[in-house]
Amino acid sequence: MIEFFHIKRDIPFMSYGKLTTAISLATFVLAVVFLGMKGLNLGVEFTGGTVMELRYSQSVDLNKIREKVDGLKYGESQVQSLGTTRDVMVRIPNIKTKTSAQLSNEVLNLLKTDRSDVELRKVEFIGPSVGSELVTHGATALLLVCLGIIAYLAIRFEWRFAVSAVIANMHDVIIILGCFALFQWEFSLTVLAGILAVLGYSVNESVVVFDRIRENFRKPNLRGKTVPQVIDNAITATISRTIITHGSTECMVLSMLIFGGAALHGFAMALTIGIVFGIYSSVLVASPLLLMLGVTRENMVKPVKIKEEAVV
Repeated sequence: MIEFFHIKRDIPFMSYGKLTTAISLATFVLAVVFLGMKGLNLGVEFTGGTVMELRYSQSVDLNKIREKVDGLKYGESQVQSLGTTRDVMVRIPNIKTKTSAQLSNEVLNLLKTDRSDVELRKVEFIGPSVGSELVTHGATALLLVCLGIIAYLAIRFEWRFAVSAVIANMHDVIIILGCFALFQWEFSLTVLAGILAVLGYSVNESVVVFDRIRENFRKPNLRGKTVPQVIDNAITATISRTIITHGSTECMVLSMLIFGGAALHGFAMALTIGIVFGIYSSVLVASPLLLMLGVTRENMVKPVKIKEEAVV
């Protein structure tokens, strides 16, 4: 394993287990409160609206289109590229007093005042029923991911590890949702994709730490150590890997957040928050939960049964 730096003494992470668990519980409760009080600012995909596909004869600046559409005061509209610099998709939320045709005509006429080469290629109306179906499918996806994580970790390690990892991962998901509710950032399908990516990313970190814990339980030189000391040694040994892996990933995600524009803002923001809390939860939430659930050396190292030889 590549080491960014070498730590000679184990850091006593588990001695702060109660404190880190209390901090996690407090942030979790706050996130739930924000979700209950403010709720999520659902995007057009979930609430329904009008989707327009436009084509320009030459390259167009998405920021200028976004400013024009926002000037109509329709609410949280979306403007993004459709693979090329000439194809653009505009999503507008439902307006009770106007039909989908009226909304698309107003947007098209407004854009033509700036660029006459714009062409309307397609208009679709997304009804509320489609939005509720996406909410159901999104919740189902999260549930299936969690069940898959539980099954995988229970088979590879032990049920205590599975329960600890799922609680830690759901802690990350709720905090991301709480941040989006607090700041009323738009929650779209790309944000949901970011949350699912965070779940997989956080599980990977948990597996690395859990794997080292299991190895430590089997090492002869650590047999005299207590369970907290074994866990501290495992976390300390993986710190260099954590810094290199997550540091480089966070730099990439931050560049996406800063330079990716409005289309990638929600996705990059979910990843930015999720990676930070994913590291925290994998190390300072999942591991203390193992102690609370009563993990022991016997759970990882099965006693060897000595076969009795038949007397001839």
